[in-house]
Amino acid sequence: MTKKERYEVFLPQLAALIEGEHDETAVMANTSAALATEFKWFWTGFYVVRDGELLLGPFQGTVACMHIGFGRGVCGSAWKEGRTLVVPDVEEFPGHIACSSLSRSEIVVPIFDGSEVRAVLDIDSTELATFDDTDREYLERVARLIASQVYSRVLF
Repeated sequence: MTKKERYEVFLPQLAALIEGEHDETAVMANTSAALATEFKWFWTGFYVVRDGELLLGPFQGTVACMHIGFGRGVCGSAWKEGRTLVVPDVEEFPGHIACSSLSRSEIVVPIFDGSEVRAVLDIDSTELATFDDTDREYLERVARLIASQVYSRVLF
């Protein structure tokens, strides 16, 4: 099965898994577990915007940095720039924060509430150049799915 085909199978399964749940932690916990189980990446998780920084959220993998500043590292840069960052070699990313020396490549996808970044999905691999435009496209779909469940509610 190609990477694209795996994502095509994964997305409806994720949608069914989180359907009707609006708690940010619950949705992110099951999403990180589902992604890690399906794709077997080294680290899969979330950082949530809290009090002007990114705070570690639900994840699957080794211990991680707990606080990341705005514009710092790949996660803080994706938050600041409001766009997905695909990093083929983390050693070449200026200001990379090495939470683990085993991480070699990374993708970080912002999760929006309207125009505001509320969290980022961070995925690391132990291999160089793991992530590409297919990952970007489908992980951005994952981020939109999460945002629609957790942040985009009509309050009466």
